[in-house]
Amino acid sequence: MKVIVFGATGTVGRLAVKSLLKAGHTVTAFARSPQRLNLNDPKLRLVAGDAMKLSDVTDAVAGHEAVVVTLGAGMSRKSKIRSQGTMNVIKAMQTHGVRRLIAQSTLGARDSWPTLNFWWKRVMFGALLAPVFRDHELQEQLVEASGLDWTIVRPGAFTDKATVRPAIEDVPNTARGLDLKIARSELARFLTSQLSDRQYIGRAVGLSS
Repeated sequence: MKVIVFGATGTVGRLAVKSLLKAGHTVTAFARSPQRLNLNDPKLRLVAGDAMKLSDVTDAVAGHEAVVVTLGAGMSRKSKIRSQGTMNVIKAMQTHGVRRLIAQSTLGARDSWPTLNFWWKRVMFGALLAPVFRDHELQEQLVEASGLDWTIVRPGAFTDKATVRPAIEDVPNTARGLDLKIARSELARFLTSQLSDRQYIGRAVGLSS
């Protein structure tokens, strides 16, 4: 499948690109500086652009069959790239008739809020990362209203190593006592799997240990 990844040089995006290539897909890596991937694969195409510019996004989406969004700005509290960048992706997909959208959000967004513990509710998303959290929630609303074949993926906090407890796929909103962590590699694997697995189309799926 021909897939384009937005946010391809981020900590999750680069792993998603590698995972997609390993699965045999033809991948376009979209980022401001995609050469930072330092990958050499005949099925990989690098496209430099700004996800906040609709023209860049629209040009890049043409000719693809699916889109994976892993946009982020780290701990930046002011960035709107998650919502505005995703809105540009949606408009571009609608323009070119591309249907399949897989968008990374965060566990705790909207109806998954009850799965969080006190620290995440009151300190991280309640104070320190409140603007980031609101941007994720807006991002999800835009995806759900897009009319596309979408899946929202809600991971817990990222780790580089495998979690102590196994990852739970499709975390129920009634879940309590979670570690609220997920390995970046596990998230990349799940994002890749959604190109062939259609059971979560039109749904938000939590991933956490």
